[in-house]
Amino acid sequence: MPPRRRGASGYRGVRRRPNGWYYAEIRSGDVWLGLGTFETAHETARAYDAAAWRLDRPRAQMNFQDVHTRQQAHDVATPPRLITDQDRAEHTLRQRRLLIAKEDERGMAEWRRRHPEDVPNEQAYWAERTAKRCVDRLDRRRRKALALSQCDIVEAGGQSIFMDNDPRWEDMWLDTSNQTSKDEDDDNDEDDRE
Repeated sequence: MPPRRRGASGYRGVRRRPNGWYYAEIRSGDVWLGLGTFETAHETARAYDAAAWRLDRPRAQMNFQDVHTRQQAHDVATPPRLITDQDRAEHTLRQRRLLIAKEDERGMAEWRRRHPEDVPNEQAYWAERTAKRCVDRLDRRRRKALALSQCDIVEAGGQSIFMDNDPRWEDMWLDTSNQTSKDEDDDNDEDDRE
């Protein structure tokens, strides 16, 4: 059997797939053995050499001459990428999401083309919403700073503007705490989406 020629990838037994990955295969008797799919041609050629060592091929039929033992060939070879049902399901889900995103973009472009008067209205809405959120954030920070300064005054033995049983103290603390502000922002985002 004559040695297999080097293909377009520059390595023996390595073929480039249409998706950009590389595939390795080697012949054993009358059967072609698939060695797996790899990201680079170099990794694929290393896998080919490891299989060639296992099949006792002469070193002249290998891609790399720097490997001198079967164990060394196995050590430098990358294991093939396993394509499982979960990989396929994730790929399908990504493809569906990309398709939906492309259709959304196409639909928005068509809407803007048919209704150009809506574009400035939309931009004005988002600018107003952003400004309102900035003002709300600054107000929450100011109230929080006031509440924290009142806590410091009380801890230092000073007089607070709130009495011990004043319900406004609890309301101010809840309105200005970090967790509430984050949750509130998330709630506002959900309300705005609806």
